[in-house]
Amino acid sequence: MNVLFEERPSRHGYRIGIATLDAEQSLNAVSLPMIEALDHRLHAWQDDPEIACVVLRASGSKAFSAGGDVRQLAEACRAHPGEVPPLARRFFADEYRLYQRLHHYRKPLLCWAHGYVMGGGLGLMQSASLRIVTPSSRLAMPEIGIGLYPDVGASWFLNRLPGKLGLFVGLSACQLNARDALDLDLADRFLLDSQQDALLHGLVQINWTEQADSQLHSLLQALEDEALPQRPSAQLLPRRERIDRLLDVADLPAAWQALSTLKDDSDPLLARAAATLDTACPLTAHLIWEQLRRAPYLALADVFRMEYTMSLNCCRHPEFAEGVRARLIDKDNQPRWHWPEVTRIPAAAIAAHFSPTWEGEHPLADLSDR
Repeated sequence: MNVLFEERPSRHGYRIGIATLDAEQSLNAVSLPMIEALDHRLHAWQDDPEIACVVLRASGSKAFSAGGDVRQLAEACRAHPGEVPPLARRFFADEYRLYQRLHHYRKPLLCWAHGYVMGGGLGLMQSASLRIVTPSSRLAMPEIGIGLYPDVGASWFLNRLPGKLGLFVGLSACQLNARDALDLDLADRFLLDSQQDALLHGLVQINWTEQADSQLHSLLQALEDEALPQRPSAQLLPRRERIDRLLDVADLPAAWQALSTLKDDSDPLLARAAATLDTACPLTAHLIWEQLRRAPYLALADVFRMEYTMSLNCCRHPEFAEGVRARLIDKDNQPRWHWPEVTRIPAAAIAAHFSPTWEGEHPLADLSDR
C-alpha cells in the first residue's frame, strides 16, 4: 500500500500519529491503496482519545507527492474507450471523500510538504490544518499538460488566490516556492528541511492536556524563527499586477492568446508560462476557466461533487489518456490532442464535462461541510 504508520509516545501519556507516504520511486504518487489506507488509519486516529495529533509526511528528499497515480487510471481509460472505467469511479470517489474528511479533521493535522507538491499531493496538503513548506518545496497544479484539470479541491483553493493568480497557476502549471505558498495562504509555516526531527521531538514534549494549542504554536514559531533567513524570494505577488492585466479578458481563448504572446518576454517566469502552452491541452484550459467561473460560491463539498463529475468525464473523453501517454508513458512530449485548437472546441464538449455520467443520486451526495 506504500504508506507507513507509526505512533510515537509523548511524555504525557498521549501518542503522535505519523503517516508516511512511502513510494519514493514514483515521487510518492498517491494510488488508490494509499488513499484507502490513509482514510482507514486517519479515521481511527481521529477517534482514538490517546492520539493527540497527526503528522503527514513522505519518504525521500525529492517529493511529498508529485500527484495522483494517473498512469493506472489512463491505462483503464484506454481499456474502456468512450466509457468511465470502474477504477475511475472508485479512485476519485475515495480520494475526494478522504480530502473532504481531512478538511474537517478534529485533531491537529500537520503536513510536511517538502520537494514536489503537485496535483493530488497539493490537494492532500491543502486538507491539513497546519501546512508546512521548506526551502525545497515546489507547489504546482500541472494537469494542463496531461489533459486532466486541477482537481482535488483546486476549484476551491485556486479561486481563493488574489486577482487572476489562481487562473494563472492553472493555465501555466508554474511552480510556486515556499514564499509564494505562504503569501497566497497555501501554507502556514516555513521550516528547514533539516528541522523535521526537531519538530517531531517537540511534538512529543507537548503536554496535550493543558493549553496544547499555545504550546504547538510556540514550537512552530520557534522553529520558524530559525528558518526564516533561508526563506526564498517571492515570485508571484510581485508579478500580480501584470498577471491581472494580462488575464483581465472576456473568455478563455483571449486568456490563452495573452499568455502565448509572452514566449520572448524578458520575465523568465512569464516566458515559461507561454512555453507551457505550446503543448498544453486546449480542452483543459477551457475546463479551468469554467470550473473557476462556477465555483466561487460553492461549499467545499459541492466543489468535490462538481469535480467528481468533471473527472469521470475526463476519463470518458480522449484527452486525458493521450496526455498521460505523451508525458509519462512514451515520454515523447508530443501529445496529439483530439481538439488541438483552443478556438475550435465545441461549447457542447466543454459543457458535457459538467454533466453526470450516472443515473439517480450523486455518488458523493453524502459529503458534508459540517
